[in-house]
Amino acid sequence: MGNLDLALIGNCSFAALIDPKARICWTCLPRFDGDPVFHSLLGGGDEAETGFYDVRIEDFERAEQRYVDNTAVVETVLHDRHGNSVAILDFAPRYIHYRRSYRPTTIVRVLRPRSGSPRIRVLLRPRFGWGAIEPQVTRGSNHVRWVSPEMVLRLTTDVPIAYLREEIPFVLEEPRTLLLGPDEPLRDAVGEEGERLLRLTLDYWRDFSRYLALPFEWQDAVIRAAITLKLCTFEETGAVIAAVTTSIPEAPDTQRNWDYRFCWLRDAWFVINALNRLGATRTMEDYLDYIINIVSAAPDGYLQPVYGIALERRLHERVVDTLPGYRGMGPVRAGNDAWRQVQNDSYGAVVLAVAQTFFDHRLQHRGDERLFARLERLGEQAVRRYAEPDAGLWEFRGMARPHTFSAAMCWAACDRLARIAAGLGLGERGRYWAGHARRIHGEVLERAWNPGLGSFVSSLDGDDVDASLLLLQTLGFVAADDPRFHGTIAAVERRLKRGDLLFRYAETDDFGIPETAFTICTFWYIEALAAVGRRDEARSLFERMLARRNPLGLLSEDVDPSSGSLWGNFPQTYSMVGLIHAAMRLSTSWEEAF
Repeated sequence: MGNLDLALIGNCSFAALIDPKARICWTCLPRFDGDPVFHSLLGGGDEAETGFYDVRIEDFERAEQRYVDNTAVVETVLHDRHGNSVAILDFAPRYIHYRRSYRPTTIVRVLRPRSGSPRIRVLLRPRFGWGAIEPQVTRGSNHVRWVSPEMVLRLTTDVPIAYLREEIPFVLEEPRTLLLGPDEPLRDAVGEEGERLLRLTLDYWRDFSRYLALPFEWQDAVIRAAITLKLCTFEETGAVIAAVTTSIPEAPDTQRNWDYRFCWLRDAWFVINALNRLGATRTMEDYLDYIINIVSAAPDGYLQPVYGIALERRLHERVVDTLPGYRGMGPVRAGNDAWRQVQNDSYGAVVLAVAQTFFDHRLQHRGDERLFARLERLGEQAVRRYAEPDAGLWEFRGMARPHTFSAAMCWAACDRLARIAAGLGLGERGRYWAGHARRIHGEVLERAWNPGLGSFVSSLDGDDVDASLLLLQTLGFVAADDPRFHGTIAAVERRLKRGDLLFRYAETDDFGIPETAFTICTFWYIEALAAVGRRDEARSLFERMLARRNPLGLLSEDVDPSSGSLWGNFPQTYSMVGLIHAAMRLSTSWEEAF
């Protein structure tokens, strides 16, 4: 796999990545954190190897790929050198049935001749156990099964099974359908079922897009970002994953390879906040169930920074030696030891993520005194920990400091608890939390401000800056017109800006000095510029950042400032959140437009 010009499909249960020639190169089953049965993104996948699901046209000349407008359905058109072409529609079924979400662990591929008589081959080569287990293959009259002790996959199709098993080229003269999923027989005609699922899935995503509260400008970019965020939610529990991949390096040959298929409380807050601003509040309501379960299992209110998508606490990290890694750049990691870390911003992240439930009258399940009492336990942890050393939002593995962002988020937990208490008419509790917020705010202002540098600094009593300081105004910790915030922007520009892009920090960490820019940091910078009145500058930079998306409108975690290539896990929810927030802040209003 050469780059991250990939399309994402999914249904809020699992996801798949598709390359520009219609190869499915990454799919974990039966859910986001499962076994990557298609793993050619991380190695393998050559003609004689396994770990991919391909539809190829003979005598290939070129390919085009796009999303069907306002949906999570991908269309890839393959052309040969003789004027023949085939269109491939890829999707994971999702629709509402009996007032419930229908989201089976199924990939549907609909093949349609576009012009002439295209001659194609279907190559379906799953492998189990992170590439270590070659499945046994059995066949029926209209299906093929790949069997191992841990998993069985079944493909039901109206393509002749002999062509599939032997990977024989055949002429596509009429539409054909392939349904890959659990080992369950299909009672209906394959083609009719594929078309029905396609129609219902298109309708679902068009309805989702139709009800977004979009800015006037950059609507297509925002819709794609919103759909991508939705696809990174695990609806069964309400969890929100950071990305659908593991071990895409942050930079070439750096071993900064991590597994992001879990729910970081901080990342989830960013996602919830972005979707709330677009009016897609259902994700917040689902996430509330997830949080209630986490908090209920933590009677003292202590939170680890990351959990599994089904509330797993121990995400033991290991190196997978059966896959060579993205472009051969291992290691490939499964699990993430960040669960062991102390990251004190998590308390504010949870309170901020669910605060709207206490005030939004549209919601079916609004926050009440019982939820407030649970959140108070988190507030007590925030009061206790705001000035303590932690790994911070950048998850340093070899150092701990009292990070300014963590302290500001602990303040935010207390500040929002005070507001929630006031809204519930709990005057005494409101005064209690407001008092803690004032005290923490005063101490952090004093200790995080470095007069010699003329800037807030990344750790209390420190002397360096990081990009998270740009969020102090967004959190309401300082005002946009505060000279200290202007000084902080200037310091960040001096130390972290490389061309158009912003690094998260410039100091040596556990793996050396970072080599790529962290994408969301540039979006934070864009928002900060707009907040202090540098709006034209912010709009120009935002347009240039949009140009850095891949051809499908998606972003990974990092960007190489020299080559412009995307690096890091993909698609990164952080990055898509940054796009939404910047567009919402910068867009001309609907009233101004007309």
